[in-house]
Amino acid sequence: MSKIISVHSYRGGTGKSNTTANLASIIARDGNRVGIVDTDIQSPGIHVLFGFSESNMDRSLNDYLWGRCPIAETAYNVSSLLPKLANNGNLFLVPSSIKAGEIARVLREGYDVGLLTDGFQELIDALNLDYLFIDTHPGLNEETLLSITISDILLLILRPDQQDFQGTAVTVDVARKLEVPRILMTINKAPESLDFEDLKQQVESIYNIPVGGVLPHSEKMMLLASKGVFALQFPNDPLTKVVEGIAKQIIG
Repeated sequence: MSKIISVHSYRGGTGKSNTTANLASIIARDGNRVGIVDTDIQSPGIHVLFGFSESNMDRSLNDYLWGRCPIAETAYNVSSLLPKLANNGNLFLVPSSIKAGEIARVLREGYDVGLLTDGFQELIDALNLDYLFIDTHPGLNEETLLSITISDILLLILRPDQQDFQGTAVTVDVARKLEVPRILMTINKAPESLDFEDLKQQVESIYNIPVGGVLPHSEKMMLLASKGVFALQFPNDPLTKVVEGIAKQIIG
């Protein structure tokens, strides 16, 4: 049975899209069929990690939402762009449009959020996916609540920052009321001067939710500047090892 994983953060800038791309790539690398949908329609970005720009992205989630085509036709098989996946597993990306006119239309007119529910299941069926990752819009809005509601796992990304701690508490409360089957947390961009085990225990104590891993602030990640998927370019990096551990918990 397929698993739907929503990756969410209360604020932007937590590394949500990078974490989504890394986790999905690792799970696909291990021989699974994995899809990613960018539902951050107002400010899309995960496509950049897979080498897409406006010039080479001719279809998007927006086309499905406006009734132009089935959602499966908006999915790009990005396995060939990632050599370590080429002969093992498959990874598909449904990006959101980065055209100014398309984003303006969403902001001006909105869209039928209910279409997302149908679209996710259609995508799972059409592509025979084992895992579907939903890269959500930060904060709590209608499409984010919908994604959380239908998720098997909600992965919350937060930084060791008081604003993140307080905002994430709101999301946790909502997720519990929506009876999400499983919630997992990941702490990202943690300064190496911190005691990671102590930080992990503090966060688990605050929310009573397991922390899948603590990702260190990485200069190497900053220098990569979203020009690729970190875990595939640096498979032996300590950060990659932590992401692999989180991936195992998602699979487990």
